[in-house]
Amino acid sequence: MFPPPGDRPAPLLTTAALALSSALLLALVAGEWPPLVAVDEGIAETAHRWAVADHGTTQVVRVLADWVWDPLTMRLLCAAVAVWLVWRHSAWRTALWLTLTCAFGTVAQQSLKAAVGRPRPAWPDPVDSARYPAFPSGHAMTATVVCGLLLWLLHRCGAGRAIWRTALAAAGLSVVGVGLTRVWLGVHWPSDVLGGWLLGALVVALAVLAYEWQRDGRGRPRR
Repeated sequence: MFPPPGDRPAPLLTTAALALSSALLLALVAGEWPPLVAVDEGIAETAHRWAVADHGTTQVVRVLADWVWDPLTMRLLCAAVAVWLVWRHSAWRTALWLTLTCAFGTVAQQSLKAAVGRPRPAWPDPVDSARYPAFPSGHAMTATVVCGLLLWLLHRCGAGRAIWRTALAAAGLSVVGVGLTRVWLGVHWPSDVLGGWLLGALVVALAVLAYEWQRDGRGRPRR
């Protein structure tokens, strides 16, 4: 099996903390908690003012958000890795796990958007536009899911120090960067992005738990 199952206990505490944090933020957003709304509006208004004033930076940010870190780009990256796993390692189960986790993240994201129905920021002079309700940010959640899964696979495969550090830096830049672009472009509230990060991390944690807890009939990790 590729990668091999782990020998250490699954990080249940981390998963529980992510679940509680996500649930709390979801409740605050759905309930329109005034302090959260005030912070969201203050940051969003400042970011939009900067975006309108700095046209050059805004154009670069649009390219990053719409092409480099777009959810479709992330999903294609995930699909390419799944194909590579099957082609080079015959790791059908890992490839299927990776694909299904990304699909689950997309379904969960769209379901929450429909359930919460949070309006996006509205500006008299918008610099960009987006469809569907705001919470959670699909860009932030998709980037977190894909980058998190790929980092975990690299770690389990025993990637060298240089490769690991490069991948970690690229993943961190992508996850944080795409969230900032959505606020800069005025299409998301900051808490939408935070929700995308938390929920994306929760999906990764649950996927890792499911992967490592698969056992054969004798209760030992299945290789």
